[in-house]
Amino acid sequence: MTLLACDQRGTGRRFVWLHGFTQTRHSANEYLSILAGNAEILTPDLPGHGASASIWATLTDTADMIDAALLGPTVALGGYSMGGRVALVTALAHPDHVERLVLVSASMGIADEMERAARRERDNLLAERIRAIGSNDFLTEWLAQPMFATLGDDDRSTRSHDGEGLARSLEHSGLGAQDYVAAVMHRLTMPVLIVCGSRDEKFMRAAHDMTELVPQADLVVIPDAGHAVHLEQPQLVAGVVSDFLR
Repeated sequence: MTLLACDQRGTGRRFVWLHGFTQTRHSANEYLSILAGNAEILTPDLPGHGASASIWATLTDTADMIDAALLGPTVALGGYSMGGRVALVTALAHPDHVERLVLVSASMGIADEMERAARRERDNLLAERIRAIGSNDFLTEWLAQPMFATLGDDDRSTRSHDGEGLARSLEHSGLGAQDYVAAVMHRLTMPVLIVCGSRDEKFMRAAHDMTELVPQADLVVIPDAGHAVHLEQPQLVAGVVSDFLR
């Protein structure tokens, strides 16, 4: 079985946290440190990232890795953006192993098949650009996107710098490679916390859509925050998540 590199901090009820695209298990330190005051936090490097950069895996493969290595009957699972999509796929595939689910700036995928195919093509082209310009220049371009305009200074030392790994992650686990899962969201019978930033209009719409489809879903919109809401407002988001885990 392929094992993902993983860190542990804190004590208490186990909470597995999955980072976003270009991040690593070392990202979001302030947010995770606050959570670790009340829980045991496990943070793996997802395939293509950090110490797991050499691992290539689809979303389904990644979900199975997480379930086999990190989950159990009383484990909470959560993630941000790409990590949120992985957490969602994992909970849908292994619902009996997820006691609570936290989705931060996540989505159910792309509904329209033509739009999904177009996104898959854009993801593949972006993967080729990473290979052409290298990870450092790509990270500069990535973080300059409007969706990160409210992030401020970002600690790039905790980002993943393996260009081939990031390229493969886009090709195998990008939004274009994800099946649209709205039709099966009702299978999430565990309590689900959905978090987004008030300035992240696209993902706020996605958050509302998910909330309507999940039987036990709570939606929290964080004011004055964009897509990287847990980095912009770490204390507020960690407080909301900690309350939910308790």
